Amino acid sequence: MVSLRAGGVYTKAQLQKELETLATCGMFEKVDLEAKTNPDGTIGLTVSFTESTWEEADHFRCINVGLMQQSKAVDVEDNMTEKEKVDYMRSQERDYRRRMDRARPCMLPRSVHSEIVQILGQGNVSARMLQNIRDRVQKWYHDEGYACAQVVNFGNLNTNEVVCEVVEGDITRVVIQFQDKLGNVCEGNTQIGVVRRELPKQLQKGNVFNIEAGKQALRNINSLSLFSNIEVNPRPDEKNEGGIIVEIKLKELEQKSAEVSTEWSIVPGRGGRPTLASIQPGGTVSFEHRNIKGLNRSLLGSVTTSNFLNPQDDLAFKLEYVHPYLDGVSNSRNRTLRTSVFNSRKLSPVFTGGPGVDEVPPIWVDRAGVKTNITENFTRQSKFTYGIVMEEIITRDESSHISSNGQRVLPSGGISADGPPTTLSGTGIDRMVFAQANITRDNTKFVNGAIVGERNVFQLDQGLGIGSKFPIFNRHQLTMTRFIQLKEVEEGAGKPPPPVLVLHGHYGGCVGDLPSYDAFTLGGPYSVRGYNMGEIGAARNILELAAEIRIPVRSTHVYAFVEHGNDLGSSKDVKGNPTEVYRRMGQGSSYGVGAKLGLVRAEYAIDHNSGTGALFFRFGERF
Repeated sequence: MVSLRAGGVYTKAQLQKELETLATCGMFEKVDLEAKTNPDGTIGLTVSFTESTWEEADHFRCINVGLMQQSKAVDVEDNMTEKEKVDYMRSQERDYRRRMDRARPCMLPRSVHSEIVQILGQGNVSARMLQNIRDRVQKWYHDEGYACAQVVNFGNLNTNEVVCEVVEGDITRVVIQFQDKLGNVCEGNTQIGVVRRELPKQLQKGNVFNIEAGKQALRNINSLSLFSNIEVNPRPDEKNEGGIIVEIKLKELEQKSAEVSTEWSIVPGRGGRPTLASIQPGGTVSFEHRNIKGLNRSLLGSVTTSNFLNPQDDLAFKLEYVHPYLDGVSNSRNRTLRTSVFNSRKLSPVFTGGPGVDEVPPIWVDRAGVKTNITENFTRQSKFTYGIVMEEIITRDESSHISSNGQRVLPSGGISADGPPTTLSGTGIDRMVFAQANITRDNTKFVNGAIVGERNVFQLDQGLGIGSKFPIFNRHQLTMTRFIQLKEVEEGAGKPPPPVLVLHGHYGGCVGDLPSYDAFTLGGPYSVRGYNMGEIGAARNILELAAEIRIPVRSTHVYAFVEHGNDLGSSKDVKGNPTEVYRRMGQGSSYGVGAKLGLVRAEYAIDHNSGTGALFFRFGERF
């Protein structure tokens, strides 16, 4: 309790104040401060005291006196008669009893109460005992994240119940400030309601400040992607004793941004030396206008081509408008409207050769259309999305000509275009309108960097009978993944992650009209590893099963996996049976090992159909 430190420089007034503080704290009967000059000119101080003691107590009570005027001990005047002294002490007891009745119960759990009662059972209550009780109470608060809590007084001494007065750190105000690049307070573009809805309930006025709630607010606000710097700081409220003001300081990002990225493809040249595939540059031009009207609405656009000099060959674009808080900023319902216009080109894995088949001429699928959906977030990770898609699909060969059928290489080296039909209409061009829904239930979390928990995803595409050949279909998928923690570990920074067993299942099915480009494909880094995209088959119904065990090694992990994919005998029901035409098996398994190297997965997988293995490098996660 003595704040003086060896080597410090103090004035006479400071020493006098220290003596008064010790004498009036109620812990000591008598306090003396003796000064002695040393030969080197310094002063040696000796603090002697007689510790105060009170009657034994066998009960303990903790109260929250935050936002109440703190009680101050008042000495009995010497000129009072005995009767006046008794009456005065009784009035003090009544006042303190009323104070205890007005105070709120503290959050201290019964287990800590029991520990303190055991401390009280050691004998008469002393200043040292009260110090131990104070340390134990404050330790619990600070361990639980209540960093502003502190014990301010002990009352009801000389009775059978000791009362511990705690200021827990009640939040009286939440202040949101916007700052410019130099840190000066300025007027922000973002509406305050957008920020306030991201604050957890525990950080609202009337609750006790908890540092974990502050961290959660930091993460929530950061997820808006509107600010370059975010600070959440508590400070004492000078107008309300024991109160806490939470200050949130924000620096906004620029509203408008544009970016151009270029790329050149490199392929092996003579002697295996790397050389440019083409001198013509490709790349992407993108722009973004974020936080429109301060409501986190945004307009995003991008244009991608492999040839900036002649972009009409494979121009792909996307223009998207995002409108969050569809029901209003003040409404707790969290729905976001997204509308996009798009044009994309992707290589179809349906028209892929099986093992030992010469290279199959590729079929490209161009999609252009409009998509509108509404996403309702139930939690940070669980959501429900529903909407409608209107699109035109064109299938093309590698020369960008419209192709109504898949192609195959003849023994003579020629190419035959009598393969499976590529579209529902049989012309190479389809137009359709369908409804789409997706529900995700995700309760995964990170334990020292390892993901554990479970994730379920159900997706549904429903044809509405609008478009080429009036397509009516129901295409559905169910994905279930379990991340099972195999060993309990202590959580915290720098602690090792636990080993994890991953179990994964994916079922896909379709009823009704199904164009070839929408058939389910088996094989690839996100289907059955060790195979190329679509190498196992294309089907109306599929089942994928996978298991993976992850073992932590230093700052990363190694893993072993086994996977299986099966078309459930439905490959023949796809128009033209591309699985049979391109000599694919319709089912396949693989197994292997891998290591996580930063963002890259290095894997050695063995294809069970051919019995050969290969090394793969993949970005991102499998599950």
